[in-house]
Amino acid sequence: MTELSKDSKGLVLVNTGNGKGKTTAALGLTLRAWGNGFNILILQFIKGGWKYGELKGLAQLAPQVVVKQCGEGFTRRGDDQEKHKLAAQEALKEAQQEIANGKWDMVILDEINYAIDFGLVELDTVVEMIKNKPEKMHLVLTGRNAKPEIIELADLVTEMKEIKHPFKQGIKAQKGIEF
Repeated sequence: MTELSKDSKGLVLVNTGNGKGKTTAALGLTLRAWGNGFNILILQFIKGGWKYGELKGLAQLAPQVVVKQCGEGFTRRGDDQEKHKLAAQEALKEAQQEIANGKWDMVILDEINYAIDFGLVELDTVVEMIKNKPEKMHLVLTGRNAKPEIIELADLVTEMKEIKHPFKQGIKAQKGIEF
């Protein structure tokens, strides 16, 4: 971990809500933390397979920033969940190990709230992981439908609220904006 001031406190931050920008906000924190010499791990619980634009940009910040796509790609309720569940549970095990080792100043668990909401990982396990994180480590959890237990443990919760979205006007996802 980076040498932090004696009065530094690792925060738990949650980006949730139905609006766009949860991961984008976490990546903004990544850039700010990187600029301050932090070591950052990003574990993406749902994303996998696609080469999102952020991956190329974040690769430029290595070795301080490490990104791992742990998921099987986007899923919806009712999809065949078994492969998604296995991938999310493996990602959670990795998150537990990485958080416990104390190497990282910031760990971002991208889309973990989806994984909890879809029943891919157990809420109680995530709650215990949050409670047991190193004192000075910042932990960021993103995804819709953050559970009240997660919100209660957080120091900062931001809800992204959709007001208007181009998809509803028939405009497809745009490179550099959504991926």
